[in-house]
Amino acid sequence: MLWFVFALLTALFESVKDVFSKKCLKLRETDEYMVAWALPCLGLPFLLPALLFTGIPALGSRFWVALFSGSSLYVMTLIMYMRAIRASDLSITLPMLTFTPLFMLITSPLMVGEFPDLWGIIGISMIVAGSYLLNVSKKVSGYFAPFKALVSDRGARLMLLVAFIWSITANIDKIGLQNSSPLFWVIAVYSVATVLLSPVMIAKRRQMGANKWGLLKVGLFGGLTAISQMTAISLTLVAYVIAVKRTSAIMGVIFGYTIFKESGIKERLSGVIVMIVGVLFITLL
Repeated sequence: MLWFVFALLTALFESVKDVFSKKCLKLRETDEYMVAWALPCLGLPFLLPALLFTGIPALGSRFWVALFSGSSLYVMTLIMYMRAIRASDLSITLPMLTFTPLFMLITSPLMVGEFPDLWGIIGISMIVAGSYLLNVSKKVSGYFAPFKALVSDRGARLMLLVAFIWSITANIDKIGLQNSSPLFWVIAVYSVATVLLSPVMIAKRRQMGANKWGLLKVGLFGGLTAISQMTAISLTLVAYVIAVKRTSAIMGVIFGYTIFKESGIKERLSGVIVMIVGVLFITLL
């Protein structure tokens, strides 16, 4: 069960990273580009030493195509991710990431010809039901009001788009992993993302000093998330690790309530728990 410990640490570090990201974004001097840059760039120093133990793997013929396409999409979703948690509550935006496996049940038939089984359909239904519960108090305005409230929230819309793009990039990540190694793939993506975002940071270098410690914490916990996830993956199946990692959404709801005093804790927590169970149906059964 050592894999479960590291998978749970992955979820914890992920949620703490989101808390520090939100704290940075609440400052006027810090925007989504700076926090997006901090995650890969300041996370690299915590990842690179691990290469001393694993070494550089032989790279396959499809590695470079996967790297540049995957890194470009990663930068795009990273900026949208930070915009989402800046615009809305963590307890509304983070649960939207549980839609990624749902979207994969749509994109997989188109991309690789795989179709959902009965458990997948049950999982889809639970994720949709959980998203309804996130705003169930709006039901007094009509049966579809909870869905309308969710769609009308800018942060939730952005995070849904992130979840959809992730359902596509998951296939690119798989190619990258098959043509290198889990740790090296993360380091490579982080390195290219840093290069792509650095021109923006050069223009904002004077602003960065106002919150350098906050940005360093984002990078630290981003790096710890990656290390814990790669360790867990090396001990068990990827699907098991990702399923446990999604519990970070539950932690995000709790942190949103306790740290940022976000409202609606009961309905949002019940909603995200149902969504996580739906993810388990899709990924583990």
